[in-house]
Order: sequence, then structure tokens, then C-alpha cells
Amino acid sequence: MNNRSFAIILLGWLCGIVFSAIGVVNMFWGNDPLFGVFLFLLSLVYYPPFHELFRKLTGYRIHGVLKVALGLFILWASLGVGELFNKIDLMLQSF
Repeated sequence: MNNRSFAIILLGWLCGIVFSAIGVVNMFWGNDPLFGVFLFLLSLVYYPPFHELFRKLTGYRIHGVLKVALGLFILWASLGVGELFNKIDLMLQSF
């Protein structure tokens, strides 16, 4: 495995973890748990094993540009519309 593919796999795991965490926060501390489930399901695209399973099942791979656009959508939806920082404050107050 070369450095480029290792970096892409590492970035996939990192984005998957961050976007999954955003989904979990929206599931349990938001006013719309289905939105959190939606974001969590979208985050699965970034995990390399799920991406490989999708490729094997459908024969298609998800292009990097689409992943970047999806990541920007998740960030926009959670930071702008979803008020993520307010939900994080609620989460921290409940501990």
C-alpha cells in the first residue's frame, strides 16, 4: 500500500467518525431524531468497509467529488440549519 492510498483510507475513517458523531448528537440531543439517523446513514459512505461493500453489491464506486459534496452538505445541514453547537452544549449539560 502506498502513502496516497493509506492517506485516503485514513481520511475516510476520520470523516466517517466525525460525521457519525454529528449524526449521533442529532439523534439524541436534537429535536428531530430522524435527521440524526439520516446523517448517520450518510456517514457510512465514508467508512472504507462500507464503501467496499457498496462497490461489491452494486458494481459502482462512489466518486471522491461526490463524497466531498456530501461532506459539505452534512456540515452545512448540521452547523447551519441543525445548530450543532447548541446541541453539543445540551449534550455536555446532560452529563
